[in-house]
Amino acid sequence: MTSGSSSNQGFRWRLAEDDGGQPRLFADEELFDRHVGVGEYRGLEFLHVNAKQIINPVPAGSRMGFRFTINPYRGCSHACSYCFARPTHEYLNLDIGRDFERKIVVKVNAVEKLRSELRARTWNGDLIAMGTNTDPYQRAEGKYHLTRGIIEALGEAGNPFSILTKGTLILRDVDVLTEAAARTEVRCAFSIGTLDEQVWKATEPGTPHPRRRVEAVRRLSEAGIHTGVLVAPLIPGWSDRPQQLVEVARACLEAGATSVTPVALHLRPGVKEHFLAFLDSCRPALAEELRALYGQRAYLPPQEQDAITRPVREVFL
Repeated sequence: MTSGSSSNQGFRWRLAEDDGGQPRLFADEELFDRHVGVGEYRGLEFLHVNAKQIINPVPAGSRMGFRFTINPYRGCSHACSYCFARPTHEYLNLDIGRDFERKIVVKVNAVEKLRSELRARTWNGDLIAMGTNTDPYQRAEGKYHLTRGIIEALGEAGNPFSILTKGTLILRDVDVLTEAAARTEVRCAFSIGTLDEQVWKATEPGTPHPRRRVEAVRRLSEAGIHTGVLVAPLIPGWSDRPQQLVEVARACLEAGATSVTPVALHLRPGVKEHFLAFLDSCRPALAEELRALYGQRAYLPPQEQDAITRPVREVFL
């Protein structure tokens, strides 16, 4: 790994090397330290920051089933074309396209900061969700081991947590996951939207093969880790044929998934434009269909959502 300094007008975090050990956020920061990936990390850039806070509260009006999150990375090398988190890179004055996939923010003080926050008298031991913004088991985790350190800290504190991922690298951490599960509630889930290789290769080019993810569900389940599956996203007109959905649902159930939940594609502003532009280049007819189907909405109407998810739910009948 090589490093060097470069100018990036408006980058919003003061980098760890310039921080004096004190995690702060600066809106006018102009310089950052860039670590250029080599070998298996070639094509990636890692931006080291000291996070001001690592346990983040969910907005009060959110419909999520958890109140706190941890995201040790920002940006994601999984490069999913539909990823809802892409606009978060705009906050850093980076773009939601290639920058999101290749310029990965690494919160290098995440483990130390977490241990400090878990000790605080104001912390009540609520469940913490990981993987809610970008994947904690993307390629960067193979180098930085932040997610593993976070699991160790949560397990030692007996603090419940959940992990959502597409990364089979989670199998590296079966030991610390089982240790944590002996002390507290631990729930894992995989996102496996399809077993169709054409759809997978086109829309999730940086992720492990979906059948490898199914096998990871099996291995985690055999280790005694509560592991579910989100069949997500279901892309209308591409990955929503009944036979496609039944195939992935049955494979996950046979692997021991404790739940299999279908989720239709949603396209928030920014993501919608990015995803539809991607479709324009490879499936222009589908792009036009989705423009008409979604219109100004981010979500399909309830009736459409019910129709697209029904084949997965019927596997349970």
